[in-house]
Amino acid sequence: MLKILTFIAMFFLITSSSFAQVAVNQAAPNFTLIDTNGQKHSLSDYKGKFVVLEWFEPDCPFIKKHYNSGNIPHLQKQYTAKGVVWLSIDSSAVGQQGNYSPQALNKWMADKGGAPTAIFIDADGKVGHLYDAQTTPSLFIINPQGNLIYQGAIDDTPTPDIEDLKTAKNYVSAALDAAMNGKPVAVTTTKSYGCSVKY
Repeated sequence: MLKILTFIAMFFLITSSSFAQVAVNQAAPNFTLIDTNGQKHSLSDYKGKFVVLEWFEPDCPFIKKHYNSGNIPHLQKQYTAKGVVWLSIDSSAVGQQGNYSPQALNKWMADKGGAPTAIFIDADGKVGHLYDAQTTPSLFIINPQGNLIYQGAIDDTPTPDIEDLKTAKNYVSAALDAAMNGKPVAVTTTKSYGCSVKY
């Protein structure tokens, strides 16, 4: 019985340490990834800037909604022009839906008019699990001090229908606009929606 209890305790210890959950108003966990152009990036490189982490997966209907409509490309261009660092991350595992080569992801992003600061393939899921990213899209905003100030959905309308964007409240732009103007972020945590991340 003691052996069984020890095993269970070890399982939960391993699970909890492997799948850390980030929290708003706490330091965002650092990570290092190689982008689709072969350049190394660490989150710590961007201390002093606002950073958006965006989980995406090209084959997801919800991602298609936000890219085919130009919604996310518009946000990327709007905020990177203001000095925000936008990092797009694909955590699809090898053999899973959405796992593409670096060249294919670059082409897909260019075809959609996307303009993130960098695109990453997180095929082993380490960074996705570090941030407990559950869906695509899933977004996290980090302030210049390195603290998480928003995590969750892109907006309040969890459908794949492009028409619904006309009335959706965009949580990401609201959070960035408030924080960049020295105001408190009204909504800091929401439940993300979309396709499950294909770990």
